[in-house]
Amino acid sequence: MTFDLTRRFVAETLGTFFLVMAIVGSGIMAQELAGGNEALALLCNMASVGAALFVIITIFVSVSGAHFNPAVSLVMWLRGDLDRPEAIAYIGVQIVGGCVGAIVAHLMFGLEPVQFSQTARTGIGQWFGEFVATFGLIATILGCVRFNMAMIAPAVGLYIASAYWFTSSTSFANPAVIIARAFSDTFTGIAPQHVPAFLLAEVLGAIAAAMLLGWLFRPGEAASKAK
Repeated sequence: MTFDLTRRFVAETLGTFFLVMAIVGSGIMAQELAGGNEALALLCNMASVGAALFVIITIFVSVSGAHFNPAVSLVMWLRGDLDRPEAIAYIGVQIVGGCVGAIVAHLMFGLEPVQFSQTARTGIGQWFGEFVATFGLIATILGCVRFNMAMIAPAVGLYIASAYWFTSSTSFANPAVIIARAFSDTFTGIAPQHVPAFLLAEVLGAIAAAMLLGWLFRPGEAASKAK
């Protein structure tokens, strides 16, 4: 079943909205309840986000492909699965949905709806962590698309939950999420001046994964000719 563009855009908006709301909202709740234990707060935040990803991908994957991430939409455009206007529109609604998700999370917890984060997230280690996190996310998605589409929701949820802990950046891996979190001076925020370097690292990670995995998952021409 193919859905029209309007429904696909709404699905991408809603999915990214719920994703960012889960990230920011669970971060606020975790910080309030963890009593200063940052490891516990991160664990709670991770569990909520991993579960949310599983649910929203399951719900929307058949409608829009469940990108919820400009890096994913960029890769799908490079693969020819989206044309350029569709990819641009996907990215636009993802950013809008993410920012609204942050605002709604703030309102639920009685905070100022629009904020500017003061949390510093910068340095070569964190930039490289974002490159690795995004590379791994795209590899996870392309592997599922190629071999087992039915597993994409649990695979993405589990990958992001894991990458919270093995990457120095706690695995943002999503330009729409990065932008939205710049407007949240909470546990999950990132200072606006540190956003561009993260965005660049994510785009480079996505492109690198698309190139390598595109080659890796394509049957070899030499092997085919030998047969």
